Amino acid sequence: MCLAVPGRVMDIEERDGTRMATVDFGGVVKEVCLEYLPDLQVGEYAIVHVGFALQRLDEDSARKTLDLFAELGLLQEEFGDPWEMAAEAGGTSPAGGAQAPQEVQR
Repeated sequence: MCLAVPGRVMDIEERDGTRMATVDFGGVVKEVCLEYLPDLQVGEYAIVHVGFALQRLDEDSARKTLDLFAELGLLQEEFGDPWEMAAEAGGTSPAGGAQAPQEVQR
């Protein structure tokens, strides 16, 4: 699932003519393109989808949304390690070892 997730701009720099930011999504930090919001500043919040900041958001709304996403496990789904998640779904540990069988209650 791909979500539009609110994040706080931590710093901004220009790379090869493109405005880029380091954005904190409730503890997960990613690089984001700011070309759609050229006036976004450090400390402000934006809704980000597939690596692009799309809309400015107030801090209260951003925090409430991040808290809700975390509670629902959506931040892990969106930002978690895909290899680890695939291993868990397949019943193995991320290191490749099989998980212990679960005890079945009858």
